[in-house]
Amino acid sequence: MNTKTKQGSDLKLSEFLCFAVYSANLAFGKIYRPILDELGLTYTQYVTLVALWEESDQTVSGLGEKLFLESNTLTPILKKLEAMGYVERARDPADERQVRIQVTQGGRRLREKAIKALADLNGATGLSAKDFSRMQREIVTLRNSLIEAADHAG
Repeated sequence: MNTKTKQGSDLKLSEFLCFAVYSANLAFGKIYRPILDELGLTYTQYVTLVALWEESDQTVSGLGEKLFLESNTLTPILKKLEAMGYVERARDPADERQVRIQVTQGGRRLREKAIKALADLNGATGLSAKDFSRMQREIVTLRNSLIEAADHAG
């Protein structure tokens, strides 16, 4: 929405791109919640594990960058996942300042369970495979543009 062309009471919530993205995120949460509850995970724990399943043995800082999370937010998530037996944290022997995270055998078993439980979620979007891929790329472009604009403004 171009807010420069709207005046006061002419603003309509339905025309805000940010609200469309926000409300779509809420809808994703509704569709994921029952499945993640079954797995015993929150959405943030799940995406953390997905990033680790993609590449185990990451540093906390590197993982935080991928997830757009600060370490003070990520550390409690990792502690919980470690307590659940899905990851292990250890100081990097080459650089004691860094903490590395690895997926455990229990975490790898959970991956197989998650793949089966979440297999049909793409269909819930109502998008064809081509449109799904296009939409994902466009949202990533939007996110990156917003991050760049915020960096320049700050």
